[in-house]
Amino acid sequence: MEQHAEIVPSKELAERLGVSQEAVELVRSSETIDLHLEPYLTHRLFGYDLLRRHAPPPGLLARFGHLDVPRLRDAGLAGGMWSITTNPFRTAAGRWKAFEENLERLTGLLASTDGVVERVRTLAEYRAARGRGAHAAFLSVQGGNAFAAAPDGMASVRDQAIVRVTLVHLTNSCFGATSSPLSGWGSGLTSQGRSHVEDLNANRVFVDLAHIDRQGFWDALEVHDPSQPVLVTHTGVDGILPHWRNLDDAQIKAVAQTGGTVGIIFARQFLRRRGAPDTSEMVVEHLAHIVDVAGDEFASLGSDYDGAILPPPDLRSGDAYARIVQGMLDRGWSEERIGRILGGNYLRALEMLRPG
Repeated sequence: MEQHAEIVPSKELAERLGVSQEAVELVRSSETIDLHLEPYLTHRLFGYDLLRRHAPPPGLLARFGHLDVPRLRDAGLAGGMWSITTNPFRTAAGRWKAFEENLERLTGLLASTDGVVERVRTLAEYRAARGRGAHAAFLSVQGGNAFAAAPDGMASVRDQAIVRVTLVHLTNSCFGATSSPLSGWGSGLTSQGRSHVEDLNANRVFVDLAHIDRQGFWDALEVHDPSQPVLVTHTGVDGILPHWRNLDDAQIKAVAQTGGTVGIIFARQFLRRRGAPDTSEMVVEHLAHIVDVAGDEFASLGSDYDGAILPPPDLRSGDAYARIVQGMLDRGWSEERIGRILGGNYLRALEMLRPG
């Protein structure tokens, strides 16, 4: 099977990406973890073969096809949060049924990689999978309304398979309001949304505050267990580009106070300030702002690869994480700082939530 093909040598990949070999090897030697990956969506919608190496698609088609198993191995991606996205237009019962079906399908897909990708749920499982040389897949859900009709809430999820839930997605739901200006009504979390946060806490599932409106962000923190870390897995920051999708400095500091971390998305429309280069440097700019506001213990990567985003041209293939690392090296950042951002910060939060 092609996922067992030889990994591209670091020198060859560095030459192709136009970066130093040091940058490639730093990605590969670090615990590099992407907080938001959507390859299952591409597989589900288009039958995209995730086990085969693909070339990055051109033009507007580049909203999909960013990642596959061979390219994530070339990149040196140690782990990632693989998302199941909820269809908001189903009934509550239909969403729960679809989630159960998708969980089974995604679990089967990962099992078909013969150990190249392994599903993990805890820090101990992550370390064991990495010890076997596998990419560690943390399963997550985007759109917590998938669980609105679950008979016992998150306790209904078989085998505690879900590690993270993004409370709302692109539409308002029974749990609360999206950050999108097309939301149409209301703001903040509903009483059902607040109860869902408490349910996630009780089951030691990461609460992800990407996509939620600002009032809902603060509503969630009001009921959230302060001993557990909060994530914002894929976002930009207002300090570089003011945008309805991005976090302001107060929100960044609030995430940091929980011990959580903020993943920077690779979608150019949420990142590119006027006059900025249309390159991976825009990701580094947003990371640098988090470092300035809260410190380097609270910044991470959350690409949203295969989530219908349009990355800058030099990040349209999932083997190109080294271009971001090169930007960090060019700023004089230490290997220790880079390692924290690549994955150390997420693993620290995971240890707080699910050590074993």
